[in-house]
Amino acid sequence: MNIERFEDLEAWQAARGLTNLVYDMTQGHGFGRDYRLRDQITGASISIMNNIAEGLTSQSDSEFIRFLRYSRRSTAELQTCLYVALDRQYIAEESFKAGYEQAERTRQIIDGLLRYLRRSRRPRRSKRVISVTG
Repeated sequence: MNIERFEDLEAWQAARGLTNLVYDMTQGHGFGRDYRLRDQITGASISIMNNIAEGLTSQSDSEFIRFLRYSRRSTAELQTCLYVALDRQYIAEESFKAGYEQAERTRQIIDGLLRYLRRSRRPRRSKRVISVTG
């Protein structure tokens, strides 16, 4: 993979869009008093973005995969919070669907990146040879 900046990853871009959507949702009157749910859902959305960025800047594909798995789990956490917000009538059905679908789209992009990374991983060598010229 030749991507050098996390901002170039489609998964991070989708997560950013999801985070903005979540922040827009939580501006409603119901969320204003439910600090726990508001903080949980915004935290989950931020976690998706952060883990993608942290994973890309890690030192190996296996580390990147680990962080992408965390990010993927945060999409499920966010979707669960959307159900609570819907059930508490903090958001309308349309907002729920928009958020749920964006989370699902983000997860699918992350899944595609995971598949790519798993396929492209090379078998580990027993020793790493480092050549230093000076």
